[in-house]
Amino acid sequence: MQALLKLSRGVDWLNERVGLVVIWLILASTVISGINAIVRKVFNYSSNGFLEVQWYLFAAAFLLASGYTLLHREHVRVDVVSSRFSKRTQIWLDVFGFVVFLTPMCAAVLWFGIPFFLQGYQSGEMSSNAGGLIRWPVYLMMPVGFALLLLQGWSELIKRIAFLKGLVPDPTVKLDEKTAEEELAESIRRLAEAAKGDGNAATQAD
Repeated sequence: MQALLKLSRGVDWLNERVGLVVIWLILASTVISGINAIVRKVFNYSSNGFLEVQWYLFAAAFLLASGYTLLHREHVRVDVVSSRFSKRTQIWLDVFGFVVFLTPMCAAVLWFGIPFFLQGYQSGEMSSNAGGLIRWPVYLMMPVGFALLLLQGWSELIKRIAFLKGLVPDPTVKLDEKTAEEELAESIRRLAEAAKGDGNAATQAD
């Protein structure tokens, strides 16, 4: 189990690094969109290549950051039912989901996506739009993105099994989420600061 946890930490590190890099693709897409708008308005010129590179960057950000999103527990969850269960039952539901749904889905995308990318790469497929871009770079994002998601899914699976064995803390708590004790301490600190500020104001008024 310790070896698997070490593998899990390695996958977490990888997706953390990927997420921190991919976030810049959003900025790049925004800058290109702004430049494209300015050039179209000022010089009355535009190109399908400008539009497509924005789509490529957005697709890359969306797909490559999927593992990072799962790492930070930011995927959409429907907890109306599961929140009524005990923590161990919730963990078992996650285990079931990772094994029965996430793994086969990612495997299917890789099974069909890798040949799809290779075909586009070997043929040098270009966009059908005038002035469009070559297609294989965006095709590559599908297998890479789902491979990262699959690895992160396995990492989360390892952490949940380790939790059931009592080896790690609750892996479902968000990484930046404060505990109830921390929230209470923060509230007390704010109240103390507010009371201190009121006392100082009263003293100055006297």
